[in-house]
Order: sequence, then structure tokens, then C-alpha cells
Amino acid sequence: MATLVALSLIVCPLLYIFVGPTLDALQLETLKTLVIITLCSAVYCFVVGELTQNNSQMDKLWSILPIVYTWIIAAKGGMAPRLVVMACLATLWGARLTFNFGRKGAYKLKFWEGEEDYRWKVLRAKKEFQPHWKWMLFNLFFISVYQNVLVLMTTFPALVSMNSTMPFRWVDGLAAVLMFGFILYETIADEQQWKFQSKKWAMLGQGKKLEELPAPYNKGFNTTGLWRVSRHPNYFAEQGTWVSFYIFSIGAGIGLFNWSAVGALLLIVLFLGSSSFAEDISSSKYPEYAQYIKEVSRFFPGKKYSH
Repeated sequence: MATLVALSLIVCPLLYIFVGPTLDALQLETLKTLVIITLCSAVYCFVVGELTQNNSQMDKLWSILPIVYTWIIAAKGGMAPRLVVMACLATLWGARLTFNFGRKGAYKLKFWEGEEDYRWKVLRAKKEFQPHWKWMLFNLFFISVYQNVLVLMTTFPALVSMNSTMPFRWVDGLAAVLMFGFILYETIADEQQWKFQSKKWAMLGQGKKLEELPAPYNKGFNTTGLWRVSRHPNYFAEQGTWVSFYIFSIGAGIGLFNWSAVGALLLIVLFLGSSSFAEDISSSKYPEYAQYIKEVSRFFPGKKYSH
């Protein structure tokens, strides 16, 4: 957490000062609106998370806020074609992720309830976060504030593209195709995982033990489809989605490298940590997972799992 926060506090201002571009009055006004929404979301996530002990409040908003942000930017930017395409793709991405999280029981009529991501429960129980005030600080600064700011940062390529006079061109077309492709890839990965886990838990619900299940369910973790060639195909696609979103800023003529890349870069760092934590949990539960790690690439599709 400390490394991520330090990167945000140090790298972002330096990139803005030395790389550019500088925001004009309309962009600054738009950013102010987005920051207000971000702060309100952070307060909500912290307060509700503490009152309910359900720390997936930000998880529920993760897929919704970028839709809100990109459409605000598009509206403020006069609904320019590039901004509209970016907002539409962000909406498609958000709808897919919201559906996938929703079918796991995350959203309820009582909005503060719903299924909590299993990783928060494991992390909250660790001795490093005892007594509770330590977890409360983690909830405030990382879960509530940092993740909200990170989500805002991922939409910065749209913000820096607001005042572009460059017409929609082949670079934008490439970005749109890549982003759509990654969204489709992640949809397939999540569907494969959903079917695998649903069938596994259905069989376990019949009173069978894990080792009694037919292959490949007896391993406990998915090694089929895209999961056979990548340990986290969904994470790979998620990172690719927002790197593709950044390419739109290049199409807008902002430059090959500009400070709006910070959201995608920090997202990659976040997924490195998140995937390592998830793998620690899986390794402690499933004996064959260590071999899976040795044979299969973490993100990029590669060698097929042979067991």
C-alpha cells in the first residue's frame, strides 16, 4: 500500500509538470467535478465499510464510476466523436464487470449488503491488521481513498483528449479495436471461471469431497480454456483494456507518452500485488497450485498446463 501511495503522490505531479499536457480551464473545471464525485465515493466506501464490516463497497462502484466519469467528460467536451467512443467502450466494460460481480451476489436492494470479496475477509483476519484500528486505517487510505483515486486516474486519457482538434483517425480505431478485444477476452475468461466454479461447488454441495470430484474439478482451481494458458486471463485483459484506453490520448495528438498513462501503469502495479495475494491463498488451499504456478504464465497467454 505504501509503495502505491508513494507512486501516486510523487510520480503523478512530476509527470504533469515535466511531461504534460497542461489542463485548460474547461478541463480543470471538469476535473473538479470528477474529484468531488471521487471524494464522496471514498467517504461512502469508508463509512459504510466500517459500519457493515463489508469492505466490497468500492468493488461495487469500481465498474460504475468510470462510466460516470467518461460520460461527464464526453458531455463537457461537446460529445466529440473520440470522447463518445471512449465513453461507449467504458460503458461496455462497466456493464460486463457489473454483471459478473452482480451474479456473485454483490448487489442487493439494501445497497450496503451483498457478497464481500473473499480476499478482504482473509486480509482482515491477518495479525498485521489487529487490533481493528489498523484495519480501519487500511480501509480509509487504501480501499476507500486510493482505489477511488486510481479509478479516476484510469479515465485521465479521456480528460486530456477533451480539447483535441485532431480528428478521429487510425490510432483511435486501433485503440477501439484493442479495447473491445480485451473486453471480449475478459468476458470469455470470466464465463469459463463462472461455469467451472459453479459446477465444482454444486458437486461439493452434494456432500462430495474435493479429491472425490472428477478431473479437472478435483484440483479445486480452473485449468481449462484460457485459464490453461494464463493463471489470470481476466487480469491480463483488464490491464490491456486500460492500456488500450490510454492509446486514445495518443490518437488525440497528446503525445506518445503523457501523464494520463499513470492510471494504467498503477493499475498494472495493483494487479501484480492482487494476483500474488490471491495465489498465496490458492496455494494454501490447493496442493497442485504450486505446480500450476511453475508451468503457466501469470498474465500473458503462454505454455499450456500439462497436468
